[in-house]
Amino acid sequence: MHPPSLLLLLATVLVLLVSRGTSGEEKPKLYSNQWAVEVVGGEEEAKKLAQSHGFSYKGKILSGIYLFEHRAVFKRSLRQNLQRHQRLRREPTVRWLEQQEIKRRIKRDFRQKRTIEFSDPEWSAMWYLHNPNNLDMNVIPAWEKGYTGQGVVVTILDDGIERDHPDLEENYDPDASYDVNADDPDPMPRYNPSNENRHGTRCAGEVSSVANNDVCGVGIAYHSRIGGVRMLDGDVTDAVEAKSIGLRPEHIDVYSASWGPDDDGRTVDGPASLAKAAFETGIREGRGGKGSIFVWASGNGGRDEDSCNCDGYTNSIYTMSVSSASERGNIPWYLEKCSSTLATTYSSGSGAERQIVSTDLRHRCTESHTGTSASAPLAAAIVALTLEANPNLSWRDLQHIVVRTARPDNLHADDFTTNAAGYKVSHAFGFGLMDAGAMVNLAERWQNVPPQRVCSVPGMNRPTSIPASNRLVLHKTTDGCKDTNKEVTRLEHVQARLTITTMRRGELQIYLISPSGTRSTLLDHRSRDDSASGFNGWEFMTTHTWDENPEGTWTLEINNMDRHAGMLKEWTLVLRGTSESQGHPSNPHTPHPQLCTQTDSNGVCIGRNFTHTHTLYSYVYYVYLSKRKAVSCNTESDRRSYAEHLSFLWLMTEKGQASGPHMIEHIS
Repeated sequence: MHPPSLLLLLATVLVLLVSRGTSGEEKPKLYSNQWAVEVVGGEEEAKKLAQSHGFSYKGKILSGIYLFEHRAVFKRSLRQNLQRHQRLRREPTVRWLEQQEIKRRIKRDFRQKRTIEFSDPEWSAMWYLHNPNNLDMNVIPAWEKGYTGQGVVVTILDDGIERDHPDLEENYDPDASYDVNADDPDPMPRYNPSNENRHGTRCAGEVSSVANNDVCGVGIAYHSRIGGVRMLDGDVTDAVEAKSIGLRPEHIDVYSASWGPDDDGRTVDGPASLAKAAFETGIREGRGGKGSIFVWASGNGGRDEDSCNCDGYTNSIYTMSVSSASERGNIPWYLEKCSSTLATTYSSGSGAERQIVSTDLRHRCTESHTGTSASAPLAAAIVALTLEANPNLSWRDLQHIVVRTARPDNLHADDFTTNAAGYKVSHAFGFGLMDAGAMVNLAERWQNVPPQRVCSVPGMNRPTSIPASNRLVLHKTTDGCKDTNKEVTRLEHVQARLTITTMRRGELQIYLISPSGTRSTLLDHRSRDDSASGFNGWEFMTTHTWDENPEGTWTLEINNMDRHAGMLKEWTLVLRGTSESQGHPSNPHTPHPQLCTQTDSNGVCIGRNFTHTHTLYSYVYYVYLSKRKAVSCNTESDRRSYAEHLSFLWLMTEKGQASGPHMIEHIS
């Protein structure tokens, strides 16, 4: 007979070995001893039901959905407990139930061999806030206008927050905090010699470190209220994520998350049903119906050729996906490129470049916060300043403001392109570096955009083969659901919902080209992804066509580098945005009204705002086309679209990249 402790050890090792899997296999699922159960009749009925079946009642997850736990079931098992599942399902008051799967979620920073500790104020080390070469996030102008995050509540979803840290306790908000792992109100992290649970405290300090208190540094939103949710220091299930994401949306304004599925270049994973419902509830009901703001780190899998479009959190329309730039404006080695990234803040880079200052565990400070983990809280803090400038902004208004104000200048990526609306955008950096000063300026005069419309367009009638070592190209022409209540003439998010079978998922490259020619890389080659699972209704998202008109022919291109053919079983094009028929507010295309951005010593203009000039030329051409009533431009949207096109030709003429006569041919 083996002693029980030895048997337990062997069982644990076996589970770990099996769960790790081999490089060519999907990782098996691990099930917990908890069930999410939707019960008719409210909380008291749920408690009675749990007790009658031998479960412990663990509380409410979402409205009408409760968490049950059974002590006789293994906390971690490779098999579902179907017997108890079926018994519960037969109850007439049970609408839905799900045994909770344990999910692997990774904190998106990097362990440093040594944490540098300082007791002196760290303001001088915060290069990303006061760089003399203007290579910063332009926060000081927002502060000078009096915006410091006052009245805005930010919560860090992570491994806890050291609420009694001397640089945080003054701004700590217990109503924005909870310990989901231990099911109690106190989010204090669990301490151990390796300080592994420092992540949330570091993220919190970037947002709300108190100013002028002679401790550590300064939070970007140093008068905001800061909360923390301890949810990563234990088994992460769908219920854990949903309770965290859905915590008090009537009180919390901004949720910052610097974690996600494995950044290993082979995982495709995202929120399950409960977490999705929590996102949707936050968007629908958060902030008095204006929508919770979810800020997400885009991921650190660059070294493993990972794509953030395979991460269902950053790839969601509901999250503001934030990338990182190094101190010198370079692409960090860990950065993941994808079309869903909205914008960028600074973080760590090469060994010679500086990192991010923040609070640390045990009442300490650090100058070595890293990765996209450090970028998301900086973005959340800038969002807090923007919401203080205009509390009436919706979640979509906020994304519009980011797109219009982000600065691509001084960021070094070779894939920056200009879309048909005049925005420069990159798969590495999104629309560019977030600009706090420009965001609060634009927020002050921003008018809310109309409700979002959704136009879904089936892209194919039957399954189509993806040839081996070749490519599949499909075209779909749409009018953007014209003359219906789903009509979209100005895009925000675009999704391609794809179901694909393949022998080796990582050998696929997927591109979506808009009618205006904007090319989005939905999926790049992932050499480590040898899964045969393909994609099942996965919604690849792009922001690159923001403000374009969707009318025309869209192209889906799938390159298959594998020696085996694949199969495209579903392609649905989902166009999200607004319509001219809704009546668009007169929000400026750019927050910088001045044509001239740089003058010499005599006051003569030597630098011009490209985007504003483009907008001015567009307007001139629009008036011209309206009066001329050209046959090819007899609708409002046609005239606007063609005016945009002509203005670019003129700008290229000024830059010496096109000839004037060629441009004239287009309007004569």
